[in-house]
Amino acid sequence: MWKIHLIICCLFFCAYQSIAQSRLSTKSKKAAELYYEADNYRVRGQYNQAISLLEQSIQKDKKFHEAYFRLATIYKAQGDLTKAESLFLNVIELKGENNGPSYFELGELYLRKNDYKQAIDYINKYLAYNPRNSQRVMEANTILSNAQFAIENNKREVSFNPKPLSDTVNAFAMQYFPVVTVDGQSLIFTRRLGDTPNDDEDLVICKLDSNGQWSAPESISSNINSQFNEGTCTISADGRVLIFTSCYGRNGYGSCDLYISEKEGGVWSVPENLGPNINSRYWESQPSLSADGRTLYFISNRPNGLGGRDIWVSYKDDSEVWSKPKNMGPLVNTVQEEVSPFIHPNGLILYYATNGLPGFGGFDLYSSQRDNDSWSKPVNIGSPINNGEDQVSLFITSRGDKGYYSNESLNSEKKGVLYEFELSEIYELENKASYVQGIVRDAETKSPLKAKIELFDLSQDERLSVVYSDSVTGEYLMVLTEGSEYALYANAKSYLFNTYTFKMELNNDSEPVAMDIYLSPIKENVSTRLNNIFFDTDSYSLKDNSKTELKKIISFLKDNPKVRIEIVGHTDNDGNDSYNQELSLKRAESVVEYLKNAGIDQSRLYFKGKGASNPLVPNTTEENKSLNRRIEFKIVEF
Repeated sequence: MWKIHLIICCLFFCAYQSIAQSRLSTKSKKAAELYYEADNYRVRGQYNQAISLLEQSIQKDKKFHEAYFRLATIYKAQGDLTKAESLFLNVIELKGENNGPSYFELGELYLRKNDYKQAIDYINKYLAYNPRNSQRVMEANTILSNAQFAIENNKREVSFNPKPLSDTVNAFAMQYFPVVTVDGQSLIFTRRLGDTPNDDEDLVICKLDSNGQWSAPESISSNINSQFNEGTCTISADGRVLIFTSCYGRNGYGSCDLYISEKEGGVWSVPENLGPNINSRYWESQPSLSADGRTLYFISNRPNGLGGRDIWVSYKDDSEVWSKPKNMGPLVNTVQEEVSPFIHPNGLILYYATNGLPGFGGFDLYSSQRDNDSWSKPVNIGSPINNGEDQVSLFITSRGDKGYYSNESLNSEKKGVLYEFELSEIYELENKASYVQGIVRDAETKSPLKAKIELFDLSQDERLSVVYSDSVTGEYLMVLTEGSEYALYANAKSYLFNTYTFKMELNNDSEPVAMDIYLSPIKENVSTRLNNIFFDTDSYSLKDNSKTELKKIISFLKDNPKVRIEIVGHTDNDGNDSYNQELSLKRAESVVEYLKNAGIDQSRLYFKGKGASNPLVPNTTEENKSLNRRIEFKIVEF
């Protein structure tokens, strides 16, 4: 009986093979067999085996156009566009007619080669066939619109010379998604030991040496890298908060989750899952942190999005809890795919890649500008960064002078290579960023302190960011964006807060500010200068941009209900002594009146004016005089 079944099966197989071969142009049975065997390898992604078999098939029949076509599609998938082009043209010559599929493939190929006129010609030839495949027609129209967009917008004659980082850095089969700390001293990226998704991924770090060269990559930490894959990552401006992607293996909520690790005293903590507020049973990846580490942008394919993969955003509150993510909406997201968001350290520009907007082909890079709580219409950042290939990763330094990206070329020995280029030659970044950094110390013992450091925009009375200094080293770093006037506040429990002022002019190329902060323990007769209390010349009326500082005093007094303070006014030596004495007294009184109106009991408040009798520095220059015009407060009872 089993012999009968075997005979029947063989008959069916032979009949199928005969029918399948009859659908092909070749009369060679061997050529057809090799073709179908190659196709089995192709669908499994085993391209080299498929290529070898297709070449053998063509040797059996030099006019076998289906084999040429299949071979062309494989070379196209591998990124060898030159070979693919030649083969597709050969198919057209062999067939003579009904070349719709080849026309479509060539249209897409020429778009990738930045030959936009050829792309339009071949897509129009394809559409002239009135194809019935609605999905392909939609793709063809997208290619057409992208090619037309590219012709209209590809008029910039600029020098673009990206250079691969040294072989010391590009030392692996694949390396991608580079990020650089704000101070430019550390480069972190994902390395893969092989070129397949199953190969191990880890996070590695390079340090900039005294000669401006990157060191050899090292594992970022044994606490972070594991036997599982650690993928795309982001790091806060101060280099102390790291969020990365890990897929499968770790305890998580979905196929890929986001994890966080924090560094104290140079040691990274064991990563923790960001939890169900961020992660879902779907796919979360490609995170990007704001400079202060309190706003997180990431990619997810969760429900209630606009397309397949969208950009979502979450905020960390004062209780250090991440909010439920919000979709960034239709101004940023499209019905297609968004990937690799990158929020610039200035916090004002979001870069990302999408294939859902008019562009040069595939995934293009776009930027959107933040305006309070809304985002502008995305702008294609243009050529030569964007071209017919996919651009899916970009990192721009805080100063806007350099850019980094990974080239995902499939036609090179290494499938992912890190590149660096001079951004200023091709793209002018608005609102460049600098930073202030230093160490927070106890003013008496000089020991490092963990302190809360807040940055405010004085003109808006708005807190822009908050960081904490390292509990072991006292180190801190905060980003300053040009075009703003800042107040910086440092505060620690049982210490008197300290205040500072920064003004970043537009297009000033401001250098980073090095500033150690000293906090005095709260005790009687300790005083501090209030650097952000402002008056007009010869006036004792408080200016609106003093509100931020005044609110800090109110908060301090509410947190320390037993403290009594004295507000002391000072002037420079312009004018006579009597006038300066009166002006300094009234300015101190104005501050006290504001505090009283805010609910601080009058019995806790004292004030006095000292005129020009107690200068900080000699009144010899206008800059010195501005330092001497000040308001101080002193602890009189604790």
